[in-house]
Amino acid sequence: MSWQERIHVALDQRRAADALRVRAVVDNGAGRFLTRDNRRYCNFSSNDYLGLSRHPAIVRAWQQGAERYGVGSGGSGHVSGYTTAHHQLEEQLADWLGYPRALLFISGFAANQAVITALTDKEDKIVADRLSHASLLEAADLSPARLRRFHHNDVSHLQTLLATPCAGQQLVVTEGIFSMDGDGAPLGAIAEAARRQQAWLMVDDAHGIGVTGEQGRGSIAVHNVKPDLLIVTFGKGVGVSGAAVLCSEPVADYLLQFARHLIYSTSMPPAQAAALLASLAIIRSEEGDARRQRLGEHIRRFRRGTGEFSGTIGESDSAIQPLVVGENARALALAQRLREQGIWVTAMRPPTVPPGTARLRLTLTAAHEAQDIDRLLEVIYAAGQ
Repeated sequence: MSWQERIHVALDQRRAADALRVRAVVDNGAGRFLTRDNRRYCNFSSNDYLGLSRHPAIVRAWQQGAERYGVGSGGSGHVSGYTTAHHQLEEQLADWLGYPRALLFISGFAANQAVITALTDKEDKIVADRLSHASLLEAADLSPARLRRFHHNDVSHLQTLLATPCAGQQLVVTEGIFSMDGDGAPLGAIAEAARRQQAWLMVDDAHGIGVTGEQGRGSIAVHNVKPDLLIVTFGKGVGVSGAAVLCSEPVADYLLQFARHLIYSTSMPPAQAAALLASLAIIRSEEGDARRQRLGEHIRRFRRGTGEFSGTIGESDSAIQPLVVGENARALALAQRLREQGIWVTAMRPPTVPPGTARLRLTLTAAHEAQDIDRLLEVIYAAGQ
């Protein structure tokens, strides 16, 4: 089979399964409203959970950062791309989250890949929740270590896998809040299981940071745990983009030597780091508390309104509310019906989610108004759910 034939076969298989991914050109896709082809939709597909992406203070900080530093970093942080803005952001992140060190990455995907690749060896074992993000599972699968997956949030199964012999070290990998189901990991029990087997714990809290816990410290604050490795990303609740790894001093020094995604990638623009500093200040302030409270009210309002079809709504208390419909074609059709009524949602299908669990991944944000939630519920009911 030629290269071109292989590509055609793969695309035809996706089309036949109603699983072909396409991109839509939109305007202002992160806010309360989204515009496509001059039509405005109420947006329930954004990960901008606190509504910070268009916050005037954060926008102004990025603009001022660009005026001071320019629009690019100029290179890797190991060469000339580590500025005072980067350094200040790392220090504030470490202080906020209670770790000795923080290291910035250009994305959460890169951070997860870098840490797992740099730390593990062929004698090691990675034990990961089977619903962990693709960046975690792919890195684990491609690493020299053995990958074992435990049943989703099943601490007993995790304990069984950790108890099997391992010549090297063991790394437990999970998320704080899972991106497709919106449910949280039992981090306290997972951390205890890892401790008993002298394993390290790595938590990706992309969907919890900024949104949950005291001062928005995320899932670790909610569960009062301190993973050996904490990954936080800035494209969701923080409202910008990029990521950081929180860790000990020795681990940070080690990653600076061996994390190839950090060493050989151009660092984030300093203006972006300036914007992240502004966002962090808001998240830690009374305004941040108010935004988290507002988001919580929206989540409770939505959950109360789904009582008659609770069997198809996932058990989630987070901003992510999955409406599971099963078949790919049905999810696509339902998404289209909602868009016809001015509600922008996205159908999530395999391989992003397990087969037979195609869904609408509804996301609520602090930028929404109460009437937006009511309208969403009204349209879902009218669509036959």
